Amino acid sequence: MAREVIWTEPAWHDLEAAADFIARDSESYAAAFVQEVKDSVASLTQFAERGRWVQEFGNQRIRELLVRPYRLIYEVSDDRVLVLALIHGARRTGRI
Repeated sequence: MAREVIWTEPAWHDLEAAADFIARDSESYAAAFVQEVKDSVASLTQFAERGRWVQEFGNQRIRELLVRPYRLIYEVSDDRVLVLALIHGARRTGRI
């Protein structure tokens, strides 16, 4: 079953901040990273359950995919996927 994917405003800001940080060293790596994240998110329309459960939230609907050193955190429901955050693996997830 195909699900609609919705980005939250904070998740878009996370992606922009990560791209800006990477672009300090290489704009081409930043562009490739953004594309990799977008491709990962697009795959969630069909395979939302493929991400692992984020146990620290205690909610099996909240899952994550690893995209390089970043955690793409999202919530799955019957008809949609809500992208919640893109967090560097070294950071805590407290704001979600």
